[in-house]
Amino acid sequence: MRKTSNFLIFLFFLLLGCSSERNTFTNRLYHNVTARFNAYFLAKEKIEEAEASFRDAYQEDYTQVLPVYFPIDSASVDANEEKLNEARELAGKAIDWHRISRWVDDSYFLLGLIDYYEANTDDAINTYKYLNVNSKDKEVRHQALIQLLRIFVEQRKFDDASYVIDFLSKETDISKDNKQKLYKTLAYYYEVRHEQEGVIAALAKCIEVTTDKYEKSRLNFILAQLYQRAGFDARAYDYYNDASEGNPPYELAFFSQLYAQQVAELEKSKDLKKVRDYYDNLYKDRKNVDLRDVVLYEKALFELKQNETEVAITLLHQAALEPGKLEKQKGYIYQKLAEIFFDEKEDYRASKYYLDSALQHFKPTDSNYEILSSKKDVLDRYTANYELLTENDSLLRLSQMSPEEQEKIAENYIRTEEERLLAEAEEKSAQKNAGIFDNFLAFGGNASASSFYFDNPTVMQKGEIEFFRNWGNRALEDNWRRTSSSFGNTVSSLPSAKDTTSASPISQEDSIRGILPDKASLLANIPRDPEQISQLNDQMEEARLELGKVLFFDLKRSDMAREYLTDLLQFHPDSEKKSEAYYTLYLIEKETGGSTAYYVSKLNKEFPDSPFTKSVNNPVNETSSTAANKTAEANYKKAYTAFKANDYTTAKTLTQSTLNSYPLTEVTDKLLLLDIMLTGKLEPNERYQERLEDYIENTENTALVKMARNMLVALTGEKEEQQIVAADSTNISDSLRVNNAEKQLALDSLGAEKQVYKLNREQTHIFILVIDPEAITQTKNLSAELENFHEKNFQDSRLRTGNLSFTRNQSILLVSPFSNADKAMDYRRKFLTEFKYQGLPEELKKRSFVISIQNFQQLNKRKDIAEYEVFFKSSY
Repeated sequence: MRKTSNFLIFLFFLLLGCSSERNTFTNRLYHNVTARFNAYFLAKEKIEEAEASFRDAYQEDYTQVLPVYFPIDSASVDANEEKLNEARELAGKAIDWHRISRWVDDSYFLLGLIDYYEANTDDAINTYKYLNVNSKDKEVRHQALIQLLRIFVEQRKFDDASYVIDFLSKETDISKDNKQKLYKTLAYYYEVRHEQEGVIAALAKCIEVTTDKYEKSRLNFILAQLYQRAGFDARAYDYYNDASEGNPPYELAFFSQLYAQQVAELEKSKDLKKVRDYYDNLYKDRKNVDLRDVVLYEKALFELKQNETEVAITLLHQAALEPGKLEKQKGYIYQKLAEIFFDEKEDYRASKYYLDSALQHFKPTDSNYEILSSKKDVLDRYTANYELLTENDSLLRLSQMSPEEQEKIAENYIRTEEERLLAEAEEKSAQKNAGIFDNFLAFGGNASASSFYFDNPTVMQKGEIEFFRNWGNRALEDNWRRTSSSFGNTVSSLPSAKDTTSASPISQEDSIRGILPDKASLLANIPRDPEQISQLNDQMEEARLELGKVLFFDLKRSDMAREYLTDLLQFHPDSEKKSEAYYTLYLIEKETGGSTAYYVSKLNKEFPDSPFTKSVNNPVNETSSTAANKTAEANYKKAYTAFKANDYTTAKTLTQSTLNSYPLTEVTDKLLLLDIMLTGKLEPNERYQERLEDYIENTENTALVKMARNMLVALTGEKEEQQIVAADSTNISDSLRVNNAEKQLALDSLGAEKQVYKLNREQTHIFILVIDPEAITQTKNLSAELENFHEKNFQDSRLRTGNLSFTRNQSILLVSPFSNADKAMDYRRKFLTEFKYQGLPEELKKRSFVISIQNFQQLNKRKDIAEYEVFFKSSY
């Protein structure tokens, strides 16, 4: 009975202690212990697990100054959603179930931290402000203020951040752990404000109170990088050595030692052999297998300082071929190649393709992505026009040769391709190193000399070429030799163009790697009828003008721009672009201090009414260009209002005076069209028709040209043969309105201009999948999945997959080659029905299309995917 009574009494007091209402010593003790070692402890554990996951998901970029706080990717937060939800639930229990414990404020801090990670920033700020005002625990208050400071810095609210810094500077008894966080957040504050001295001072203080060895190594590395870039090599050397202590991750230790040697010896050493041997030894070290691309990259930078450009290029190419471990390193390698070819070799075409490769290894959120993307847009325009001009020029030269000369060139091209393929096979053989046990095997030895056919790439390539010479490009099928009408003919039974891969003898991008074109298909690409030749000439005319403009306005190469523009005037004397060419040449001469009088005279004599002529006669200051645009826009609106009110004289005066005073503004094309409409009201129809035709020929604004064509049709009653380009009529903001008949025509017409895209089903085709920015992350491994898809379904087609940053907001995935449209469409049907990839939704798959090589050149130039999609749906 006594034992039972004692147990009941103990149970009674225990139950009293569990109450969250009674504030007694027993209650507080129970709730403090239970909250700390149950709900709060578990919630904190979950958050730390999530933070470790955030850290693992981020890859440090040691070639750049490391950020004080590494950025947290939203995808990483989403991947840890379950952990954070569990932590939120546990922290909530610590507050609800243990309200009188001393861990309530700590639990509130965890809730604010979860809100911060989940981007519920306002809730996090409110939580930390609440803790600052209401918490009696200095430790928690300081933690909350430091986290609040970090949020304000991220939001660039520097006034609020300064207030928090000032408040914390007056606080006493800040713990060592909170001091470390405070100094680190101060360094972040100065980093965002680009105040390097502040960052260095804050990090130095932070290191003094940091106990975590990895964190200390990382902060030392950042300080070393800052000192190195500031030119204080001795200080940088000391911090790099400090960074390599404390058993940091291997990559951090590697870069610390590498950069320590650079600032101590390599940069100052005059013994070039010693420096090169140092990099060679690093490369040979087996511990650095995953970082060999870094070693080659650093050695290439060293060679560039010695003006050994060709050696540096070779090293960078080798670095690009190394597997590597750091994703961004490949981006820097290709970026450096792009810079070399841009700045030193002035090979803008090569620079463009290196930039394409570089951007594949950077994310849109990276600091250099926007700059590289803008530069690439310029180089894209240059390359598209350069390749078009080069290819068309070669095709026209071929068209002027005799059939015998054309055949000889085709044969030489095929022979060159054979040699290239064999050279590639030899290179692959040379890259195969003998295995460690090869000498012990019956057929051991280097693979390049192997007697076994399928172990020798060179022999396999030779066999493939010999097969192609005899039988052509045949698909795998049973009994094809017996069913072939040309069986027994070992002289080369050339397949038709429909069954073979069409390849241009000029453009390397159009050739099919690993598949030889036959002579017939090469010869078929040569233009023969006058219409084809005329079309090529028109394209060259446009390309020369665009190259001149890109080189002058964007690439600042006046000499090269002048050359293309004078070629335009020489080879296309009747060009519709002459006025713009004259004007651009006028600007070039003005820029370079040459004589502008010749081009001013030409413009006044040949194009007296052109806005370019008005511009050279009444130049507008660059400083007043914004004001000119605003004034012209205001005058246009007034003139249009007068036109609607049938006050044609006032409207005419306004348009004429504006065009004379501000000849080249953003509304010039609209002003010109309004002026032409006024001509229709005030002058004879012949003059009205003449001005409309001239406007259509010389204006590039597609929407306004469509409207002008509709007016011309309404005037003459004659419709041209129309080829539909777009299914929707164009809506123009504050568009010019015509009379009811003209307005109806503008709405009904689907476009009367010459068709941009031409249907040629027998030409080589490409399959294209458009990828929008929001889908880039989900489709990261798409190329690899497609390779598996090809291996399974198109093993004998030798399809290639590639990515291209098409515009600033879109990239495209290309699969090629398909010898004709039917094969490309067969591939697309199989892709839509059988290709499965989790990150690729069905609606994105359906946006795929196929396009001929010729049309792709137009698409790459116009950058209007929606326009081509309409053509694709109506033509395929």
